Amino acid sequence: MAESRKDRNAYRVFYELATRWRDNDIYGHVNNVVYYEWFDSAANRLLIEHGGLDIHNGESIAFVVSSGCDYHAPVAYPDHIEVGITIAKLGNSSLNYELAIFKRGEDSALASGHFVHVFVDRHTQKPRPIPETMRAGIRPFCKSDDSD
Repeated sequence: MAESRKDRNAYRVFYELATRWRDNDIYGHVNNVVYYEWFDSAANRLLIEHGGLDIHNGESIAFVVSSGCDYHAPVAYPDHIEVGITIAKLGNSSLNYELAIFKRGEDSALASGHFVHVFVDRHTQKPRPIPETMRAGIRPFCKSDDSD
């Protein structure tokens, strides 16, 4: 069942991205796999900028274990888009995100989706708790205060 089309006020932070010529497929719109790249970029940018994620040397890294997307209207090059993101659930070792794609300045989502990161030890790749400093930095982007 398709997720309902959301508007801007459902998201806590936005990241602007430009579509690229190569994003368009033979049908003249951005191919579905690109939306997942945008979701991944937005989630990691949030973790890097606000949670202090060190993607090169940190002890914890985050693996995507689940994702999905519902498409409501097409995007095509040369559109400028914004990825809206909110953290739906802040767990012990996982983050559940809600994300959406908007054309710059528009209020209705062109696509909406979910994305789950599980934090693991870089070397053992076993789940580990989200570091406390990261939790503090990303808590303002949580949907509600009942996370954990």
